[in-house]
Amino acid sequence: MTEQKPRRTPLYEKHVAHKARIVDFAGWEMPIQYEGIVAEHNAVREKAGLFDVSHMGRVELFGKGALPAIQHWITNDASRLQDNQALYTPICYPEGGVVDDCLVYRLKEEHFIIVINASNRDKDFAWFQANIPAEAKADLEMKTPEDGDKWALLAIQGPQARTMLNELADADLMPLKHNQLSHTTIAGIADCMAACTGYTGEDGFEIFVPTAQATALWDALINQGAVPIGLGARDTLRMEMRYPLYGNDIDQTTTPIEAGLNWTVKPDKGDFIGRDVLVEQIQNKPPRRLVGLLLKERGVPRHGYKIFDAAGEQEIGILTSGGFAPSLQQSIGIGYVPANPAYAKIGSALTIEIRNKKIAAEVVKTPFFNKTKA
Repeated sequence: MTEQKPRRTPLYEKHVAHKARIVDFAGWEMPIQYEGIVAEHNAVREKAGLFDVSHMGRVELFGKGALPAIQHWITNDASRLQDNQALYTPICYPEGGVVDDCLVYRLKEEHFIIVINASNRDKDFAWFQANIPAEAKADLEMKTPEDGDKWALLAIQGPQARTMLNELADADLMPLKHNQLSHTTIAGIADCMAACTGYTGEDGFEIFVPTAQATALWDALINQGAVPIGLGARDTLRMEMRYPLYGNDIDQTTTPIEAGLNWTVKPDKGDFIGRDVLVEQIQNKPPRRLVGLLLKERGVPRHGYKIFDAAGEQEIGILTSGGFAPSLQQSIGIGYVPANPAYAKIGSALTIEIRNKKIAAEVVKTPFFNKTKA
């Protein structure tokens, strides 16, 4: 059996030209870093960074059945979306575990796009197909993630991102609020969609651009002063905000309630997959919580490291994400601990085992990075 080669986005040659270090990520050859993770991280926090996120899956839905299907799949409430608005939501199994987390965009009343994680493209699409509710089947057209590759997806993030993009756009993007979308020509490229969404905690946009024009848009944004950013800095930026990463902080073994995503679960909207389990956890509290940890000593925590009580004697949990946070100049971690005030309450003292040594840590309020206090 021939091993399948990693795929490349339309911007692969641009990454090579910028001397990126390329890695295999979810079956795609993607840039992990260019100049360096810390420098790229700081460029996003201080100026504007440019990300290639074309590996993400895009599922397009049409028809009167689109909204009922989406409502059945997701925990959040897409019925409250107006045209050209988006929302973040988990997708759950009947047992409450997370299939994936995604962004749902409403372009028109009967036209939606769901952006899913690259590693879950095939799995998510199969899940959608297998779980179309009866009331949606008669009038629903659903395009595959491969169909969605007619677009490339770029993200420009940072305090200067809005101004940079607005200078290239025909429409005025300055008034757009979080989770709003504009259809416009950008840098002379027609049929672009600029969505005020992101994964960094900074102002900015994720831009749907026709695949054939992706390199032209990349060049135009670089010429505006945007700095190319790899997956390494994308990870440190999202960790500082405690944004969950599927496969690390959330997966089929975790629920949105355990992960602190209660605000994305809307039981009042009606029935949806996983509702009963999630309502029970909302009412009776989940057995564990995803907490943010700030290290009190030197050390770099990583995914999979064990969490212990303050004395370092009893193993109580597992770290799902961790690393050095450039904006804080400290090491941070995210992990699951029992939903017990002794472990999960803000200010609780715990320890993390790093290289056979117990390192002191404290449960802190998240996000770790607060832009208004920086």
